[in-house]
Amino acid sequence: MKIKEKEKNNTLAEKEAGKEILRADLAEVIKRHSYGLDKNRPDVVAKRAQKNQRTARANVEDLFDAGSFSEYGALTVAAQRGRRSLDDLISKTPGDGLIAGIGTINGNLFSPTKSRCMVLAYDYSVLAGTQGFFNHKKKDRMLVLAHEQRIPLVLLAEGGGGRPGDVDAAGISVAGLDLKTFSLFGGLSGKVPVVGVVSGMCFAGNAALLGCCDVIIAAKNSNIGMGGPVMIEGGGLGVFKPEEIGPMDVQTQNGVVDIEVADDVEMIAVTKKYLSYFQGDIPKWEAGDQLRLRKLIPESRRRAYDVRVVIKALADTDSFLELRPKFGQCMVTGFIRIEGRPLGVIANNCMHMAGAIEAEGADKAARLMQICQAHKIPIISLCDTPGFMVGPEIEKRAQVRHVCRMFVIGSHLTVPYFTIVLRRGYGLGAMAMARGGFHDSFFIASWPSGEFGGMGLEGAVKAGFRKELEAVKDPAEREALYEKLVAQLYEMGKAVNMAQHLEIDAVIDPADTRKWIIRGLNSASVRQADEGGHSYVDPW
Repeated sequence: MKIKEKEKNNTLAEKEAGKEILRADLAEVIKRHSYGLDKNRPDVVAKRAQKNQRTARANVEDLFDAGSFSEYGALTVAAQRGRRSLDDLISKTPGDGLIAGIGTINGNLFSPTKSRCMVLAYDYSVLAGTQGFFNHKKKDRMLVLAHEQRIPLVLLAEGGGGRPGDVDAAGISVAGLDLKTFSLFGGLSGKVPVVGVVSGMCFAGNAALLGCCDVIIAAKNSNIGMGGPVMIEGGGLGVFKPEEIGPMDVQTQNGVVDIEVADDVEMIAVTKKYLSYFQGDIPKWEAGDQLRLRKLIPESRRRAYDVRVVIKALADTDSFLELRPKFGQCMVTGFIRIEGRPLGVIANNCMHMAGAIEAEGADKAARLMQICQAHKIPIISLCDTPGFMVGPEIEKRAQVRHVCRMFVIGSHLTVPYFTIVLRRGYGLGAMAMARGGFHDSFFIASWPSGEFGGMGLEGAVKAGFRKELEAVKDPAEREALYEKLVAQLYEMGKAVNMAQHLEIDAVIDPADTRKWIIRGLNSASVRQADEGGHSYVDPW
């Protein structure tokens, strides 16, 4: 007791003197951790700021709830003791260029269990964010934990790929192709949400991990490629600047990048928003006046409208997050909330090719279905399509295989699936939007503006009444007959008539759409996986 009391008095005396004398081993640990802190690396912070970027650590701090982040492997340094001093490695290669750990994100909205998340953040200020011997070992350790504990993962992927300068590994590894990083990372797909985030350069091995993610969120200054300038030149393929490889105007239009953002700040904010859809319901929400939906579909069936306006009006305020807006523009996909409850949404875009479904749009819809299926998120489909796109040109893009992905993947869904027909529901394309057929959705309802047919009305008249039309010699009379026949088919295919024949479940007031969705969510359950039969061969 006397010894403890003496130690206590000494500690008090030290504090009164304005300082605390630390044990040598503790002081060493605190000092070692300090090398990776931004406050001790002002030159790094300034250099990043010149490029309108934040440091990896600043992004990690912004991503996680304050005080929730536990870092793993912070004392790692590069495997280069054979060519550099330990002091140099400690000061210049903190963490071996990878910040890894676990914490909570959106913890103010969700429980610790639902808000927990893992991060693997490459630090570009350390050897250009390359993949070193020890940061691979660190990744493998973290990825095993992610598998065991089913922890969602965010990858900050900026970096140049493999690192050839880790000489300490020379006696242990020759090519390093036996490591588990990529199989472990790829194996998380479908188990937990995996989000790829990038600002700046992302090449080779870093890009390979990025490409395995469910979604990719990238700042407009990003360049993404399976090989950087060194690899391209080494392969005899020419000399290119990093900025020439995979810029955002390429990667957003080809579908690689799901969400383009302005800078690091927006990148982290959108990452948090995306993760929130997989964390559960939120108790507080707002929605606009639903009577507005009654006026969003033009009375003229030939006029186009912006389906994004419909989605935003239907969804909770500011809850719509769109994926791949510049890719597959015949389709709009993303996530929304209805009364705080998350849903995936797919919708035909009649402002592009009248909403006819093209190969890329089908791929986009199929991927959204897969993400929702993997993580048990219900889907709402907003249908307004004349069907699948046809013609010699579209077939050059493997249309047959791509669009049929919607049938195969849709038929294996076990999450609740609701279809609302906004206007046109024609042919196989409309069936694909309804999960394979009009009676395959939990419910299929139409707005009064709905019109239906085995194919587009105009095409049906031209094909089915060719002889009658050709028999009329006067052009004006022929046009009048054509319009009459179209009007007859339109009357037959009106939503009310479809409902009378039980081909759809209901015709509803657009203002009641949210009510129908909520009732569906309250009534439909996620079927067990064995009922869905998830073993299938993807058509593409």
